[in-house]
Amino acid sequence: MSWQSYIDDHLMYEISEGHSLTSAAIVGHDGSVWAQSSSFPQLSPVEVEKLLDGFEENSSLPSNGLFLGGAKYMVLQGDPGIVIRGKKGPGGCTIRKTLSAFVIGLYDEPCTPGECNIAVEKLGEYLYEQGI
Repeated sequence: MSWQSYIDDHLMYEISEGHSLTSAAIVGHDGSVWAQSSSFPQLSPVEVEKLLDGFEENSSLPSNGLFLGGAKYMVLQGDPGIVIRGKKGPGGCTIRKTLSAFVIGLYDEPCTPGECNIAVEKLGEYLYEQGI
């Protein structure tokens, strides 16, 4: 299975009637894009570095915010070292860290935070279990 099919088949599908993520990507810890939807914003090297640091115990993300493609997200909650969840207006993001990559999902209404969380975290957990 190609990396792009993970995006197309496991993240950019209709979660429930009329609900789907707005964009998604799998990005290596080094900033390389493994696969992405056409509308996923380009991440800067600094954003990827801060994202990686954000999974550390004493992260500054909760106080400074998370930036993805220049857009600022307020960090809400997550599982330390595993998941970061953010909010921006009527939408937000879920980021699941694996051994070598980030699975990132962005959403806007009518998609709910819970729907995004389930889609991203399920794929991220699978990739983690596969040693990726």
